[in-house]
Amino acid sequence: MNRPAEEPGSAPVLEFEQQRPRMFGLAYRMLGSAADAEDVVQDVFLRWHRTEPGSVKEPSAWLVKVTTNLCLNRLGSAPSRRERYLGPWLPEPVLTSDSALGPMETVEQRDTVSLAFLVLAERLGPGERAVFVLREAFGYSHREVAELVGLSEANCRQLHSRARKRLSVARTPGSAGEAAENRMLVERFIDAARGGDLAGLERMLAEDVTSVADGGGTLGVARLPVRGAAKVARYLATVTSRYVEGLTVSICEVNGTPAVLGWFASTLLGVLVPEIADGRITGIRIVANPDKLRFVGAQLAAVSHSEEPFGS
Repeated sequence: MNRPAEEPGSAPVLEFEQQRPRMFGLAYRMLGSAADAEDVVQDVFLRWHRTEPGSVKEPSAWLVKVTTNLCLNRLGSAPSRRERYLGPWLPEPVLTSDSALGPMETVEQRDTVSLAFLVLAERLGPGERAVFVLREAFGYSHREVAELVGLSEANCRQLHSRARKRLSVARTPGSAGEAAENRMLVERFIDAARGGDLAGLERMLAEDVTSVADGGGTLGVARLPVRGAAKVARYLATVTSRYVEGLTVSICEVNGTPAVLGWFASTLLGVLVPEIADGRITGIRIVANPDKLRFVGAQLAAVSHSEEPFGS
């Protein structure tokens, strides 16, 4: 028989809510989907609710272990879902200025939410990904990781080493100065794109820049990567020109880096996340699948707009 539902302010609920950002941040890093991460956290809550009061000695470890196991189950079916996906697959964007993905204080914590990392993490097996995220993003020791995933410490060390060799994690801004410089570059990038300044765009793009767009089959969204500064500049200028009137853009921190959010009227059209190195844009990832914009849209609706629209 199920226990009566806890009151919102009860100790078990408070304990769960205290751990929610960690669980959501872990699930998101493992799955690359905010919607799936929310579902996992809800499933964890249901299991937490069914435990007997006082039966769990270490609630934090128990919640992380259950979250990890549920994510591992979902990762087992992920490849088949990716194969059926229309066009390139990208992770769901998430605003990170409000600590929605847990602490973002270290380089590792920020790196492991970047779109670059999440795309590369698709190369890893479920066990490799779990061990890497627990170790790198949350700082668990190899012994603690072994207890959380149910493997030997030696096995976890091997999985972690293998994952590190298979990944080349893109670095997000490491200082306030770099973040400010990157934001200014993104602002100039917006001006050039909206003004149709192809020469200006090309100067900001690396020669071998690649733009990848995830529209999930949405009309007008490129289904193949666009490569090279000249082609990417023309592509972005063309896309922007479709919304000469009524387009509003803003810059927000998305997955740990300055990104461009574009609206037409009140509809969020997409999120453009640039990858920046040495003062130039080396890669562009555009998420325009409406289903993948729901979470970030809900985040924007839930908070006051601290970012003023850039342009009109």
